[in-house]
Amino acid sequence: MRGKLDLIFHLARLGSDPNAIAVKLALRQALMGCKSVLDVGSGVAHTMRELGVEHAVGAEGYLPALETARSQNTHDEYVPCDVRKLDENFQAGQFDACIALDLIEHLDKKSGLKLIADMERIARRRVIFLTPSGFLPQGNTEAGDLQAHHSGWEPEEMKQLGYQVIGLLGPKKLRGEYHRLKHRPDIFWGMISFAGQVLWSKRHPKSAAAILCVKEISG
Repeated sequence: MRGKLDLIFHLARLGSDPNAIAVKLALRQALMGCKSVLDVGSGVAHTMRELGVEHAVGAEGYLPALETARSQNTHDEYVPCDVRKLDENFQAGQFDACIALDLIEHLDKKSGLKLIADMERIARRRVIFLTPSGFLPQGNTEAGDLQAHHSGWEPEEMKQLGYQVIGLLGPKKLRGEYHRLKHRPDIFWGMISFAGQVLWSKRHPKSAAAILCVKEISG
């Protein structure tokens, strides 16, 4: 994938959108106790550094993004690979956790289900996904940028696959492509969204803009 434009956009707006703090805290909690992490579709984000991961490996198929990430030292290691072929690049139980942030919705359903299976094989302890709640229409911003959405993932669907699911980013009706707030000013609607997150969306993920899905791996 080209990179986490969705998540980068959101975290970059920390000053005007308090939901970004909730996202970081939720991800930190999900990664607790995991020292080695495979960041699937890592792009150019510094997210793993910000989350206190001791050893982060970025798997990225879009080479310009991978080289940018390398130059910015976003991860400890970098593996150029098609995220649809993780099984050809990583061993079973190689990492404490595998995480994919705003990635699986860019794959078709069949490829997404294979990605889930591959990540569950590679992780020793935990698998984590952050994705829109249901299908969020989104197109490319330029030719070949891989930003179009090709699938949607419902909370109940992920629960049936063994994941614990919480809602993030507040009510989905307040956000559009790239998790952007639909209305201005951002600071006002960011607060409205955050209130909705605290009071309702976290516990009712179907109504949330995004879902955080976490699965404990046993064995």
